[in-house]
Amino acid sequence: MRATIEFLLNGEPVSLDAAQGTRTLLTWLREERRLTGTKEGCAEGDCGACTVVVDDLPVCSCVYPLGCLDGKALTTVEGLENHPAQRAMVECHGSQCGFCTPGFVMALYAHYQKPSASVADAIAGNLCRCTGYAPILEAGRRMFEYPHKTQGAASPSPREGVSHPRFSAPRTLAELERVLRPDATLLAGGTDLGLLITKQLRELDNVLYLGNVHELKRIEDTADHVEIGAAVTYAEALVALGALHADIGELLRRLGGAQVRACGTIAGNIANGSPIGDSMPFLMALGATVITQRRAIALDVFYNGYRKSVLEPGEYIRAVRVPKLARAARFAVYKVSKRFDQDISAVCAAFHVHEGKARFAFGGMAATPARAPRAEAAFAQGADAACAALAADFRPLSDHRGSGWYRTTVAQNLLRKFAAGIGPRAIFEL
Repeated sequence: MRATIEFLLNGEPVSLDAAQGTRTLLTWLREERRLTGTKEGCAEGDCGACTVVVDDLPVCSCVYPLGCLDGKALTTVEGLENHPAQRAMVECHGSQCGFCTPGFVMALYAHYQKPSASVADAIAGNLCRCTGYAPILEAGRRMFEYPHKTQGAASPSPREGVSHPRFSAPRTLAELERVLRPDATLLAGGTDLGLLITKQLRELDNVLYLGNVHELKRIEDTADHVEIGAAVTYAEALVALGALHADIGELLRRLGGAQVRACGTIAGNIANGSPIGDSMPFLMALGATVITQRRAIALDVFYNGYRKSVLEPGEYIRAVRVPKLARAARFAVYKVSKRFDQDISAVCAAFHVHEGKARFAFGGMAATPARAPRAEAAFAQGADAACAALAADFRPLSDHRGSGWYRTTVAQNLLRKFAAGIGPRAIFEL
């Protein structure tokens, strides 16, 4: 295995000591390469000012560890040459103060390369402090009217992974087992782990990046379940999981912006163990199972404390197995947040009822994502009985996203919406 990180920067081959692997891409671009078009706004992957494109996908360079670039092609705003995205932003007057403009250009460039959603979805991870979204949206539509321009270079394809005491990036399970140590910090997408670097200013050692392991990037679709590999990103899993139920696709579309979905993973969200992780409630409601290299663990017994799980030292998630819904099952997922796009939930709830058995799961209601056993048992007596029982299932805390009373009330109202058959987008459809 190599002790260097190798990638392309605007078509130029770059080779770096793997000891730099835990440095953020943003600081390396600005401080080492003097490519200052990429801006720092929030330093937490929320505003999109730092957007660059990696293998045609937008990512937030502020929380993207440099080592994750191994074997990939990176494009920054300096690498564009009169691209249709730039031309459209100029002609539509999409730039105001200009600080966020490079990030918007790169988000639009990624959308131009792979248009898989609406322009609004493509820039949902970018914030304009001048509130100039109308001309930017117009630029996103107009850029496709110009002659198509192919840009970018093919990613390098190293045959072996990276191994270094500070940062490793294996490419096969055999290499992963070779470099794995019990005290390793496992890195999937970095959308949360990156905050340890940018907000807590920590120097991370013994980081093991899973995103390049071929065997962990598989999606297996069978007659009764979908199995999502640990290195599969939200963007890659969206079609397979969205096919299980439309509400799941809608939830994943709101799970961060395109930059977050291009990096974050289902397995990483589970392992991170945030009490407000959006994927865990619907996975628990469906009866998902976490597959490690040693055993299978039901997700609803995976957590044993705040950001703590039953994983043992050296044990890691290989895949998440998600059962498919039975034809007659009832199911719904709801996300309540202050902002519609790119926002953390105050409460996330998933409801699944089949053959008289209920599985209700919530995020934002306890120290971990959890099921509501009392409400499940009482649901057969009606929504009011289940709501009363739900108040005994949880004692949610109060914080800046909502008081405990607010969270309990919201959770009860979501349960009533499910019982009444009201979908999560009903207010928009009205």
